[in-house]
Amino acid sequence: MSLQRKLRALAPGLVFLATLAAIAWLLRSGLALEWLSEDWSARIDRDVRGKGAAGELLFLAVGGLACALAVPRHFVSFLGGYAFGFGPGTLLALAATEIGCALTFFYARLVGRPLVSKRFGARVRRIDDFLAANPFAMTLLIRLLPVGNNFATSLAAGVSRVPAWLFLLGSLVGYLPQTLVFALAGSGVEAGAGLRVGLAALLFLVSAAIGIWLYRRYRHGRTLGEEVDEALDEQSPA
Repeated sequence: MSLQRKLRALAPGLVFLATLAAIAWLLRSGLALEWLSEDWSARIDRDVRGKGAAGELLFLAVGGLACALAVPRHFVSFLGGYAFGFGPGTLLALAATEIGCALTFFYARLVGRPLVSKRFGARVRRIDDFLAANPFAMTLLIRLLPVGNNFATSLAAGVSRVPAWLFLLGSLVGYLPQTLVFALAGSGVEAGAGLRVGLAALLFLVSAAIGIWLYRRYRHGRTLGEEVDEALDEQSPA
């Protein structure tokens, strides 16, 4: 194989690694989160709230990209509730989170699949094994859990054999409970804060308990990793 062909074959993997390295640097340096959190209420008030369709599209674009770059989806949901209120904020935050999930999934599948499958085969096989029997239901279960990394899950699923539409649909449904919770908390920043935030905290605990119960009930011996199991054990009632 000529040098040119070798470089062409390696290019997707190199681009993938470079992208991950850039994301890791941004997160470690704190620049990404600092930019998103710095005077966030003023940014939302100026550019999103009361701007109609333009504000909604801006929120979807920035929120989707943020989730694709590993910014916690709960933060996006909170901002959605603050900017648009509970109902519309939930729907827009859910859409932004799903956009981010799809971007990460298809980026991994189209660009990083050969390299990641080769170098991180054990992790990919674990996701494959967990999702294989019922991709929709098991994806939904993963998204209901109060622990785990949304970005890493989408990345691993992208390089697995799981059908894209089942993974994305399961993610969409599984995202809903916690999106509701954090959008509710965000909507209570200015009015009824104590009651809404308290209710959001209660709903989060209920959602987490259901997710943990479903994981233990239906995983049938499969696991997402020792670190996930240990974290769930720590969060379970004594």
